[in-house]
Amino acid sequence: MGLPGGWELILIVLVLVLLFGATKLPQMARSLGQSARVFKAEARGMKADEEAAKKAEEDKAKPELTAGDTSTPPVTSPSPADEKQRNDSKN
Repeated sequence: MGLPGGWELILIVLVLVLLFGATKLPQMARSLGQSARVFKAEARGMKADEEAAKKAEEDKAKPELTAGDTSTPPVTSPSPADEKQRNDSKN
């Protein structure tokens, strides 16, 4: 049992026209198209929400360095007293 062929499609369209009338069919098709567009937009929105939640979860899991963290020593320039001591020790 496959898809309906030529005569079967014509018969289905004829029955639809008889049931709903020729003026209602374009309105129904337009409404169906709008519903499909809304559904696709909502599905994309849900996917974006899931990706944002996953990214936020990954960001939360990463350790952040704070000002009080001593994992890496701060880079400082030598003071003038240190320079004088170095010069005195070389002589």
